Amino acid sequence: MFKSLDPLLHSQLRLGVMSILIGAEQADFTFLKEKTGATAGNISVQIDKLEKAGYIAVEKSFKGKRPLTTCKVTKKGIVAFETYVNHLKTYIT
Repeated sequence: MFKSLDPLLHSQLRLGVMSILIGAEQADFTFLKEKTGATAGNISVQIDKLEKAGYIAVEKSFKGKRPLTTCKVTKKGIVAFETYVNHLKTYIT
């Protein structure tokens, strides 16, 4: 029987953000936007959902006079991502 997939991570954009953060540990908003090809509004909403779930931590600061949003995967996010991948593997095998 197939194991259930985390609906939060089953979104292509949120899964993309988590995949980037798993590999890079942290990334700024602009980097995530460019790598995913998402609009600023859409990536912002998805980052907010991941943060509310506790999967990522978001830090807002300034680089000079420009706002800088940095995202970092949390331990809870790592566990959720690994579980998602392992459950997804049950669909393949």
